[in-house]
Amino acid sequence: MPLLEVENLKVHLPVRRGLWSGAQEWVKAVDGVSFQIAPGETLGLVGESGCGKTTLGRAIVRLIEPTAGRILLEGEELTRLRGAKLRSQRRRLQMVFQDPYGSLNPRLTVEGIVGEGLDLHPLSDSPSARRKRIAELLSAVGLDPAYSQRYPHEFSGGQRQRLGIARALAVEPDLIICDEPVSALDVSVQAQIINLLQDLQQARGLAYLFIAHDLAVVEHISRRVMVMYLGRIVETAEARTLLSQPRHPYTQALISAVPQVDPDMRRRRILLSGDVPSPIHPPAGCPFHPRCPVAEVQCQSDIPLPQGSPSDHQVACHLAARF
Repeated sequence: MPLLEVENLKVHLPVRRGLWSGAQEWVKAVDGVSFQIAPGETLGLVGESGCGKTTLGRAIVRLIEPTAGRILLEGEELTRLRGAKLRSQRRRLQMVFQDPYGSLNPRLTVEGIVGEGLDLHPLSDSPSARRKRIAELLSAVGLDPAYSQRYPHEFSGGQRQRLGIARALAVEPDLIICDEPVSALDVSVQAQIINLLQDLQQARGLAYLFIAHDLAVVEHISRRVMVMYLGRIVETAEARTLLSQPRHPYTQALISAVPQVDPDMRRRRILLSGDVPSPIHPPAGCPFHPRCPVAEVQCQSDIPLPQGSPSDHQVACHLAARF
């Protein structure tokens, strides 16, 4: 059984056209996304800024309420849970945020930040057990337990991200959604955080949904990768297969933009025309067709259904057989 199943998930966010008009429209941030994550698996998620990656991650942990669709954790539907039942299942789903400083309460010490989850669920029998557990968590992420009385502003960006990881680990989750956890860090620190996440996964059997822009990082840490465009998943495949044999025109353009040091490995750059359409008024048919260099008449009217096996190579394109 998959650990996490997402079925036709939609997140439509309200916006107003004008201050006095009262008319309301909807940003279709996530527009019918389906996928699965197995226990202990890392699933990568890539796409341009604004395509809905972060919104999807937040909707899974119910920081944003889904508009439609289902989220199942080992068969139990989370979208129907409320109150104490939701809180007990939320313990199994945690999130590491992109901003390692903005995600930490500056008024709390490290002990307060990491121990908050232990108090909420609760997971410690006594103050001494709580302190011992916090010390273990800090050691697990490579921080000195003596730092427990310090505040977030006393740490570097990499250390703050380690605190965010320790906070997520505190409630013993099964799945952690990593929302671009290394994009705000120096390159050398990025490697340390990636190695830490992999070590923790191996030791604790964690599953990750790893959201990122950097395709090299995603290929390194992920078993499978999903490509998102304008609120929809357009391609899913094994990481190496996706980067070496992309089948969707958008994925091909995305990969062609990755810099290559080796001249023999450089690809022909695919330049897309126009801008990303508005998620308030997405185009009919395939959402990529206004920018697609090979679009045909069918692409302008019919939404492409995913073709292929989700566990192998799946692509949502009417012309996928050509690639």
